[in-house]
Amino acid sequence: MSTNLVWHQHQVSNSQRQQLKGHGAALLWFTGLSGSGKSTIANALEQRLLQRGMHSYLLDGDNVRHGLNGDLGFNDADRIENIRRIGEVAKLFVDSGTVTLSAFISPFVQERQRLRQLLPPGQFIEVFVDTPLSVCEQRDPKGLYQQARAGKIPHFTGIDSAYEPPRQPEIHLRTERDSVAVCVEQILAYLDRHLDRDPAPDLNNHQDNAPR
Repeated sequence: MSTNLVWHQHQVSNSQRQQLKGHGAALLWFTGLSGSGKSTIANALEQRLLQRGMHSYLLDGDNVRHGLNGDLGFNDADRIENIRRIGEVAKLFVDSGTVTLSAFISPFVQERQRLRQLLPPGQFIEVFVDTPLSVCEQRDPKGLYQQARAGKIPHFTGIDSAYEPPRQPEIHLRTERDSVAVCVEQILAYLDRHLDRDPAPDLNNHQDNAPR
Protein backbone atom coordinates (compact mmCIF):
# COMPACT_ATOMS: atom_id res chain seq x y z
CA MET A 1 0.00 0.00 0.00
CA SER A 2 1.28 3.48 -0.85
CA THR A 3 2.43 5.64 2.07
CA ASN A 4 0.85 8.67 0.37
CA LEU A 5 -2.72 7.55 1.03
CA VAL A 6 -4.81 9.56 3.49
CA TRP A 7 -8.23 8.58 4.84
CA HIS A 8 -10.78 11.31 4.03
CA GLN A 9 -13.47 11.76 6.65
CA HIS A 10 -16.98 12.08 5.22
CA GLN A 11 -19.05 15.12 6.08
CA VAL A 12 -22.17 12.95 6.25
CA SER A 13 -22.07 10.32 9.02
CA ASN A 14 -23.32 6.74 9.05
CA SER A 15 -25.87 7.74 11.70
CA GLN A 16 -27.24 10.48 9.45
CA ARG A 17 -27.61 8.04 6.56
CA GLN A 18 -29.46 5.59 8.80
CA GLN A 19 -31.70 8.38 10.04
CA LEU A 20 -32.56 9.30 6.44
CA LYS A 21 -33.45 5.69 5.60
CA GLY A 22 -35.42 5.22 8.83
CA HIS A 23 -33.66 2.08 10.04
CA GLY A 24 -30.31 0.80 11.24
CA ALA A 25 -27.65 -0.75 9.04
CA ALA A 26 -25.91 -4.10 9.37
CA LEU A 27 -24.13 -6.81 7.46
CA LEU A 28 -25.86 -10.19 7.54
CA TRP A 29 -23.14 -12.64 6.59
CA PHE A 30 -24.61 -15.96 5.42
CA THR A 31 -22.09 -18.79 5.66
CA GLY A 32 -22.50 -22.49 4.98
CA LEU A 33 -21.72 -25.26 2.54
CA SER A 34 -22.61 -25.11 -1.13
CA GLY A 35 -26.25 -26.14 -1.42
CA SER A 36 -27.06 -25.25 2.18
CA GLY A 37 -29.57 -22.61 1.11
CA LYS A 38 -27.63 -19.38 1.70
CA SER A 39 -28.62 -17.59 -1.49
CA THR A 40 -32.20 -18.90 -1.42
CA ILE A 41 -32.78 -17.64 2.12
CA ALA A 42 -30.96 -14.35 1.50
CA ASN A 43 -33.11 -13.68 -1.58
CA ALA A 44 -36.31 -14.45 0.31
CA LEU A 45 -35.19 -12.22 3.18
CA GLU A 46 -34.43 -9.33 0.84
CA GLN A 47 -37.96 -9.56 -0.57
CA ARG A 48 -39.38 -9.32 2.96
CA LEU A 49 -37.15 -6.35 3.78
CA LEU A 50 -38.40 -4.62 0.63
CA GLN A 51 -41.98 -5.22 1.74
CA ARG A 52 -41.09 -3.55 5.03
CA GLY A 53 -39.72 -0.51 3.20
CA MET A 54 -36.13 -1.20 4.23
CA HIS A 55 -33.10 -0.41 2.08
CA SER A 56 -31.09 -3.57 1.40
CA TYR A 57 -28.69 -5.11 -1.10
CA LEU A 58 -27.65 -8.73 -1.65
CA LEU A 59 -24.05 -9.54 -2.54
CA ASP A 60 -24.05 -13.08 -3.94
CA GLY A 61 -20.90 -15.19 -4.15
CA ASP A 62 -21.35 -16.33 -7.76
CA ASN A 63 -22.31 -12.85 -8.96
CA VAL A 64 -19.25 -11.22 -7.39
CA ARG A 65 -16.96 -13.77 -9.01
CA HIS A 66 -18.32 -12.72 -12.42
CA GLY A 67 -16.85 -9.25 -11.94
CA LEU A 68 -14.91 -7.91 -8.96
CA ASN A 69 -13.33 -11.27 -8.10
CA GLY A 70 -13.24 -12.76 -11.57
CA ASP A 71 -9.46 -13.12 -11.35
CA LEU A 72 -9.57 -15.43 -8.31
CA GLY A 73 -9.62 -19.21 -8.17
CA PHE A 74 -10.69 -21.54 -5.37
CA ASN A 75 -7.48 -22.47 -3.58
CA ASP A 76 -7.21 -21.38 0.05
CA ALA A 77 -5.26 -18.19 -0.72
CA ASP A 78 -7.77 -17.06 -3.34
CA ARG A 79 -10.70 -17.89 -1.07
CA ILE A 80 -9.19 -15.67 1.61
CA GLU A 81 -8.67 -12.82 -0.85
CA ASN A 82 -12.21 -13.30 -2.19
CA ILE A 83 -13.64 -12.77 1.30
CA ARG A 84 -11.29 -9.89 2.08
CA ARG A 85 -12.43 -7.96 -0.99
CA ILE A 86 -16.12 -8.55 -0.48
CA GLY A 87 -15.74 -7.61 3.17
CA GLU A 88 -14.38 -4.20 2.18
CA VAL A 89 -17.24 -3.73 -0.31
CA ALA A 90 -19.82 -4.80 2.27
CA LYS A 91 -18.35 -2.35 4.78
CA LEU A 92 -19.02 0.50 2.33
CA PHE A 93 -22.61 -0.66 1.83
CA VAL A 94 -23.19 -0.73 5.59
CA ASP A 95 -21.61 2.70 5.94
CA SER A 96 -24.16 3.95 3.39
CA GLY A 97 -26.91 2.91 5.82
CA THR A 98 -27.94 -0.20 3.90
CA VAL A 99 -28.92 -3.57 5.35
CA THR A 100 -26.39 -5.68 3.44
CA LEU A 101 -26.78 -9.41 2.79
CA SER A 102 -23.73 -11.46 1.77
CA ALA A 103 -24.10 -15.11 0.73
CA PHE A 104 -20.65 -16.73 0.58
CA ILE A 105 -19.36 -20.12 1.69
CA SER A 106 -16.55 -18.27 3.54
CA PRO A 107 -15.19 -21.50 5.02
CA PHE A 108 -12.60 -20.18 7.48
CA VAL A 109 -13.30 -18.90 11.01
CA GLN A 110 -10.34 -16.52 10.98
CA GLU A 111 -11.50 -14.75 7.82
CA ARG A 112 -15.02 -14.29 9.16
CA GLN A 113 -13.57 -12.90 12.38
CA ARG A 114 -11.62 -10.33 10.37
CA LEU A 115 -14.87 -9.30 8.72
CA ARG A 116 -16.45 -8.81 12.13
CA GLN A 117 -13.60 -6.53 13.13
CA LEU A 118 -14.24 -4.28 10.11
CA LEU A 119 -17.58 -3.10 11.54
CA PRO A 120 -18.76 -1.49 14.78
CA PRO A 121 -20.16 -3.85 17.44
CA GLY A 122 -23.60 -5.15 16.51
CA GLN A 123 -23.32 -4.41 12.78
CA PHE A 124 -21.86 -7.80 11.79
CA ILE A 125 -24.49 -10.52 12.04
CA GLU A 126 -23.18 -14.00 11.28
CA VAL A 127 -25.90 -16.27 9.89
CA PHE A 128 -24.87 -19.93 9.95
CA VAL A 129 -26.89 -21.88 7.40
CA ASP A 130 -26.23 -25.22 9.02
CA THR A 131 -27.01 -28.08 6.65
CA PRO A 132 -25.38 -31.53 6.78
CA LEU A 133 -23.04 -32.36 3.92
CA SER A 134 -25.21 -35.35 3.01
CA VAL A 135 -28.24 -33.08 2.55
CA CYS A 136 -26.27 -30.58 0.48
CA GLU A 137 -25.07 -33.41 -1.75
CA GLN A 138 -28.62 -34.67 -2.19
CA ARG A 139 -29.74 -31.22 -3.27
CA ASP A 140 -26.65 -30.41 -5.37
CA PRO A 141 -28.55 -27.83 -7.48
CA LYS A 142 -25.52 -27.07 -9.67
CA GLY A 143 -24.12 -30.59 -9.87
CA LEU A 144 -20.96 -29.40 -8.15
CA TYR A 145 -20.64 -32.15 -5.56
CA GLN A 146 -20.90 -34.82 -8.24
CA GLN A 147 -18.10 -33.13 -10.18
CA ALA A 148 -16.01 -32.69 -7.03
CA ARG A 149 -16.40 -36.37 -6.12
CA ALA A 150 -15.26 -37.23 -9.64
CA GLY A 151 -12.13 -35.11 -9.18
CA LYS A 152 -13.21 -32.51 -11.74
CA ILE A 153 -13.38 -29.62 -9.22
CA PRO A 154 -10.38 -29.43 -6.90
CA HIS A 155 -10.39 -27.58 -3.56
CA PHE A 156 -14.15 -28.03 -3.16
CA THR A 157 -15.40 -27.11 0.29
CA GLY A 158 -16.68 -30.10 2.23
CA ILE A 159 -14.98 -32.62 -0.08
CA ASP A 160 -11.25 -31.90 -0.24
CA SER A 161 -11.20 -28.44 1.36
CA ALA A 162 -12.22 -27.78 4.95
CA TYR A 163 -15.26 -25.90 6.19
CA GLU A 164 -14.94 -24.45 9.70
CA PRO A 165 -18.39 -23.91 11.25
CA PRO A 166 -19.07 -20.68 13.17
CA ARG A 167 -18.45 -20.96 16.89
CA GLN A 168 -21.03 -18.45 18.13
CA PRO A 169 -23.16 -17.18 15.24
CA GLU A 170 -25.79 -14.57 15.95
CA ILE A 171 -28.32 -16.61 13.97
CA HIS A 172 -28.24 -20.40 13.54
CA LEU A 173 -30.47 -21.81 10.80
CA ARG A 174 -31.10 -25.52 10.16
CA THR A 175 -32.45 -25.97 6.65
CA GLU A 176 -32.72 -29.76 6.79
CA ARG A 177 -35.45 -29.20 9.38
CA ASP A 178 -36.95 -25.77 8.72
CA SER A 179 -38.41 -24.28 5.55
CA VAL A 180 -37.11 -21.14 3.86
CA ALA A 181 -40.08 -19.21 5.24
CA VAL A 182 -39.35 -20.33 8.80
CA CYS A 183 -35.67 -19.40 8.44
CA VAL A 184 -36.58 -15.94 7.13
CA GLU A 185 -38.92 -15.37 10.07
CA GLN A 186 -36.13 -16.37 12.43
CA ILE A 187 -33.86 -13.72 10.90
CA LEU A 188 -36.57 -11.07 10.93
CA ALA A 189 -37.21 -11.78 14.60
CA TYR A 190 -33.53 -11.20 15.32
CA LEU A 191 -33.54 -7.94 13.35
CA ASP A 192 -36.67 -6.77 15.17
CA ARG A 193 -34.82 -7.23 18.46
CA HIS A 194 -31.45 -5.83 17.44
CA LEU A 195 -31.81 -3.48 14.45
CA ASP A 196 -32.98 0.03 15.23
CA ARG A 197 -36.03 0.87 13.10
CA ASP A 198 -36.05 4.55 14.15
CA PRO A 199 -32.44 5.75 14.55
CA ALA A 200 -32.01 8.91 16.57
CA PRO A 201 -30.40 11.90 14.83
CA ASP A 202 -26.65 12.08 15.19
CA LEU A 203 -26.46 15.55 16.70
CA ASN A 204 -22.78 15.32 17.56
CA ASN A 205 -21.74 14.76 13.94
CA HIS A 206 -24.34 17.05 12.36
CA GLN A 207 -22.81 19.24 9.69
CA ASP A 208 -24.35 22.67 9.30
CA ASN A 209 -24.04 23.41 5.62
CA ALA A 210 -26.08 26.60 5.71
CA PRO A 211 -24.43 29.57 3.98
CA ARG A 212 -22.61 32.02 6.24
